[in-house]
Amino acid sequence: MGTFGTASPTYLSRGEFGAEVGVPRLLETFRRYGIKTTWCIPTHTMLTFPKQCEAVIEDGHEIAAHGVYHEAITKLEPAEERRLMELQLAQHEKFVGRRPRGYRSPAWDFSDTTLQLLEEFEFAWDSSLMGRDFEAYKPRPVISQDREEGNVFGLPSSVLEIPVSWYLDDFPALENLPRSISMSSTGDVLQRWTDLFDFAYNRVPHGVFSLALHPQTIGRGHHLMMLEKFLDHVSGHSGVWFAPISDIAACWQD
Repeated sequence: MGTFGTASPTYLSRGEFGAEVGVPRLLETFRRYGIKTTWCIPTHTMLTFPKQCEAVIEDGHEIAAHGVYHEAITKLEPAEERRLMELQLAQHEKFVGRRPRGYRSPAWDFSDTTLQLLEEFEFAWDSSLMGRDFEAYKPRPVISQDREEGNVFGLPSSVLEIPVSWYLDDFPALENLPRSISMSSTGDVLQRWTDLFDFAYNRVPHGVFSLALHPQTIGRGHHLMMLEKFLDHVSGHSGVWFAPISDIAACWQD
């Protein structure tokens, strides 16, 4: 569904695995390591698997906005993007009991109006863009694009950006995607994550390291073992803080 536009029983069963198997496994790992996190959950998932989403809340994790059905944002007309933003906020508030403080775009993609919507609906933070690697920042919209004369940026947004990276996403490296086969070695992915963490820890003071995990992916046995090896590595460094994104954003200063 959503980004890939696929809803065959096989693909739906992968989502079912994520909820029924991946979520409990991941929550147990986080409990064991004493970690609180942010879960970016489409409201369609909340309505389909309420018990699992309630377990996320009961364990003290944050839930952020992540679309209604993981829709492809860049394919939406502005009016439809606004309608879906309003719908997800209403559904999120009904399920969670309060509006989300943060947003992560499905597939980490923005339209020309997404940032304006986040400002209008008073989101404190977004985590979808890649203008930095390990530093929070205020994103600037590109208000004019000219291939010969250069682009022009607008003013910095009121929304704080917690940057993401495909290198720190489990899904592209470890899944069998609809139009390509990835399924990289867990050893290669572990080395990449470890190298990136070591760089951030040693060279980016007060850096923020945003690792994106999908229960249907990281919940597989061999992937979860890789994650726990990575958490062991990170936990062995002094001064590391595992925290939900809203807690990190609250500490940010210009």
